[in-house]
Amino acid sequence: MFIYNVTIKVKNEIHSQWIDWLKNEHVPEVLATGCFQDARILQLLEVDDTEGPTFAIQYFAESKGAYNQYIEKHAPQLRQKSFDKWGDNFIAFRSFMQIVN
Repeated sequence: MFIYNVTIKVKNEIHSQWIDWLKNEHVPEVLATGCFQDARILQLLEVDDTEGPTFAIQYFAESKGAYNQYIEKHAPQLRQKSFDKWGDNFIAFRSFMQIVN
């Protein structure tokens, strides 16, 4: 099992609207690609949140091939949709991991 992790710091001004959009639009769109079986949204604790809260969204893929398909065929459009909607009100950091046990 593989995890595509997206860590995002969101500005305070958009936090409520952003989390609603994430739960009700973005994550369902990512899952609808068929590349991931499940997703979890987590909020980071014990971090500097003076500029806004930080979240990690973890998408679970059965194979590296499924992840690659998402990155090649779906990620560019979905990332652009995020930027079109939220502009520079967030910062994202992405990583790809494999579950060891």
